[in-house]
Parts: sequence; C-alpha cells; structure tokens
Amino acid sequence: MSEDLTPELAATIEEAFARRDRENMQPTIDFFEDLLSKHPGNPYVLYEVGGSYDTAGQEEKAVPYYEQALPGLSGDIRRRCLLQYGSTLRNLERFDESLAVFAAACKEFPESDSLRVFKSLTHHAAGHPDKALATLLLVIADRVDTPEIKRYEAAIRGNAEYLATLK
Repeated sequence: MSEDLTPELAATIEEAFARRDRENMQPTIDFFEDLLSKHPGNPYVLYEVGGSYDTAGQEEKAVPYYEQALPGLSGDIRRRCLLQYGSTLRNLERFDESLAVFAAACKEFPESDSLRVFKSLTHHAAGHPDKALATLLLVIADRVDTPEIKRYEAAIRGNAEYLATLK
C-alpha cells in the first residue's frame, strides 16, 4: 500500500480534476475508482474518490472514502478533506457528527476561514442560527481589515460571544 503522493500521482490527480464535469461526474468517478484499484489504500486517491461521489450528490458513498483517507492525510489536503467530510455529514443531516468534525478541524487548522464558514452552515442547518451568525461574525472580525470594521471590532466580537451562548 503506497501512502505517498508522488509527483506523478499528484499530476494524474490534478489532470483528472481539471477535466471533471460537475454536470456529469460519472467519468470522473470511474477514473478515480480505477486509479484507486492501481493505488489501493492510498489516502490521496481515497479522498478524490470520495470527493467525486460527493460532487455527484452521492454523499452516502463519499463518507467511507473520506473516513478511510483522513488518517493518512496531512496539511492542506487533510484540511480540505475534513471540510468536505463535515459538509457531507451536514448534507446527510448528521449534524452532531458534522459539528464534531468541524470543531476538531478548527482546532487543528485555526487559521482556516473556510472551515469556520462551513461550520456556520452546519449550525444553521441544525437549527442554531444564532451560533451560525456568531461564527460568521468572528470570521468578519478576524479577517475584514477595514477601518470601519476595526472601529466596531469589540462590539462585533461581543455580539458574537452573546449569540454563541443562546440556545
């Protein structure tokens, strides 16, 4: 079992990703399933198979691929896999699991705005609009660097803290 992302494998994955058609994902699914048969257990290929099923709207099929891939991934690819996995769980209405994935991912990648944004989507879908808004307010306070936002940063953060405590 190769767990490496060789330059050749990375190029193959990138080429396939560039050719994908979001309106017809079956050729991409078939390509990555075939690639997985040539690289069994490779976490990078497992991730791409899961992502292909996910993009095709076949979330149930994507989940086990993400789960198998995650232990072997690191860095930005691991962050992307965690985001997609958490989002897929949200789409399957497995909100508690999704929030747990996002909580752990946000601890592992505290600078990731995309993780926090997708975590807010899960809060919203789970019926926690106040927590969703609080999460987004913190992204704004942390990342929008304008004089106007900076002037009200303390108030934005205070409102976010308050909203996060509401049920």
